Amino acid sequence: MDASNAAAAIRGRWAVAAIFFVNGFVTGSWAPQIPVFLTRLGITEFTLGLLILLFGAGAVSAMVWAGHLIPKHGSRKVVVLFAVTGSFGLLLVALAPNVLLAAAAMYLFGGMIGAMDVSMNANAVTVERKLGRAVMSSSHGFWSLGGFVGGGLGGIVIQNYGHVLHGAAVSLAAITITLAALRYLIADLPVAQEHRKFVLPKRASIYVIGIMALLTMNSEGAVLDWGALYLRQELGSDIATAGFAFGAFAGAMAVMRFLGDSVRNRLGAVATFRISAVVASAGMLVAGLSPWPWLTISAFSISGLGIANMVPILFSAAGNQTGVSPGAGMSVVTTMGYSGILVAPSIIGFVAERTGFSPIYMAIAALLALVFLASGITRAADFSAQSEDPILPI
Repeated sequence: MDASNAAAAIRGRWAVAAIFFVNGFVTGSWAPQIPVFLTRLGITEFTLGLLILLFGAGAVSAMVWAGHLIPKHGSRKVVVLFAVTGSFGLLLVALAPNVLLAAAAMYLFGGMIGAMDVSMNANAVTVERKLGRAVMSSSHGFWSLGGFVGGGLGGIVIQNYGHVLHGAAVSLAAITITLAALRYLIADLPVAQEHRKFVLPKRASIYVIGIMALLTMNSEGAVLDWGALYLRQELGSDIATAGFAFGAFAGAMAVMRFLGDSVRNRLGAVATFRISAVVASAGMLVAGLSPWPWLTISAFSISGLGIANMVPILFSAAGNQTGVSPGAGMSVVTTMGYSGILVAPSIIGFVAERTGFSPIYMAIAALLALVFLASGITRAADFSAQSEDPILPI
């Protein structure tokens, strides 16, 4: 690779990292909006759960749409479309004056974020090919960093300036970063569509990994969508403090995701996954038992340290299953996993209206313990190193 191409690849690496940050920032900024959203629309947790379900439905449907657009037009063009429109998704929700318009806004918001998620991950793969090294884990670290900033600052801004100004400020910051990054994204070439019928893998281990991904990512969705409300309603915190529920969780995830590759290379996938699952489960258990807001916030951050590298290991294990193509394995596991963060949290709202959130987080701790028991299946994520071209510094 000549010097100019190397420089373009490095710029593309930081450009896609900025897009990951924006996606996490906008998504994380939704968390502190939730208590205000519930109050100003006069809805119950059950109705909020339905609205969150619409967000998930929008995201999943748009992920499928983006999957058709990327081969036709290349990931860069799809990133441009949905990163620009996605910057204004939260503002649409903040401006919605009634439940009907809020439902439409949530569906659109989820769709923009979901399609942006798929296209930015596809562009990150293009960057990896250009650089000759992996950047996916650290790219997801930037997503978590964006969630930390959005969740951490959001409650403070809402409490002092209101939810509408907060939504506008988030959109302004997001579109500014997006427009600065788009010109440096690497343009991959569109590829010919394959007209072959998709066949689900027959290997049972793929679906076990998918269930593990669902339960793990459900834990992330439970903090994103319900953590602030838990602190606000059941632990009596103010809105500014409640915003730190997801902020601390995402910040801890960001730190561990930036360290994750080196930890996994040293300990191996199975050991790393087992330690991560224990830490994640313990954090959720303490969060469910805690009577104090700041102890709960600390517990969420500890859980975030554990959850950070569980999903990357599961995705890697899915792509390295014997007798299953990486594309087929990844498609099943990612779909099942993302349903955990996008759809499953709506069920939490239905249950929490009757039980409260404390039992929910204790139940999530138990589910993470079950994931730990199946951790041996992640052995497929370890593979022998192969010779590579010299790695470019980033």
